[in-house]
Amino acid sequence: MREALFVKQNSGKWRSYEQQQTAGPDELAERFIDITNDLAYAKTFYPQSKTTAYLNGLASVLHQSIYKNKKEDTNRFLTFWKFELPLLFHTYRRQLLYSLIFFLVFCAIGVLSAKYDDTFVRLILGDGYVNMTNENIAKGDPFGVYKQQGPVEMFFRIAANNTYVALLMFVSGIFFCIGPVFFMLKNGIMIGSFEYYFFSKGLGIESILVIWIHGTLEISAIIIAGGAGLVLGHGLLFPKTYTRFEAFKNSAKDGTKIALGLVPIILVAAFFEGFVTRYTNMPVWLSISILAGSLLFIVWYVIIYPSKIFKRNQFSQA
Repeated sequence: MREALFVKQNSGKWRSYEQQQTAGPDELAERFIDITNDLAYAKTFYPQSKTTAYLNGLASVLHQSIYKNKKEDTNRFLTFWKFELPLLFHTYRRQLLYSLIFFLVFCAIGVLSAKYDDTFVRLILGDGYVNMTNENIAKGDPFGVYKQQGPVEMFFRIAANNTYVALLMFVSGIFFCIGPVFFMLKNGIMIGSFEYYFFSKGLGIESILVIWIHGTLEISAIIIAGGAGLVLGHGLLFPKTYTRFEAFKNSAKDGTKIALGLVPIILVAAFFEGFVTRYTNMPVWLSISILAGSLLFIVWYVIIYPSKIFKRNQFSQA
């Protein structure tokens, strides 16, 4: 669609959003989602135009209107999880894809390094962990490490650690996206060498059925946190028509929402690791059900559902 036609079709709506008061918070949220969709479309097809700059300003005004009232009701939280966060996933799908690609490449490096260097696994995982796991394998309980602590203590420790790591990955994006790539390198190589270690012991399938009960959500959160860090750095690297400070401020807001949106996923992953993974002899069908359910949720909520919302809003505007 040509820019002139795009403006002609939507200018009346945009002016009404500027001039007319909203009937309530739900209508304000709908306007924000609508303008965000228009802004995403304009950024894609007219990135350097005045229309894009105008829509960015209008989106900022609506955003401030949403957040200026400190007293939040339950609808605000529902709107965030149902619309705002998924639309951010769609808007920054490229950054999330880049994070996934980085992670997979570094995982492959970890696998190949462990395969061709016998000392690499000990270098990455540490002698203590490898020796302990070797002892557990000899005892017939290769994943006994998940039974060493009480479930409640383990849950809180893992939840706190993974939340800290995810937020650190996000904040590191301020270093022009170098920080998230470094953390992808560190975690990807560790996961790759970790999995190769168990496959080399003939425990590959068993490790997937046990460890990835919690690992599916946990690693997904790490990848998304890396994407949030890339979003943060994107504003500094590519300000486009905005000042660098304004672009950074906008990307920081969006990246923060994505990072904070990961907390429930991290908590569920920690619950699985603390309370479920320890049952290493659970039925295969149950393990596969948890794995498949976790993976399907991530694919649906981060990829499929955001795309459907975006297309539905685009259709309603046509």
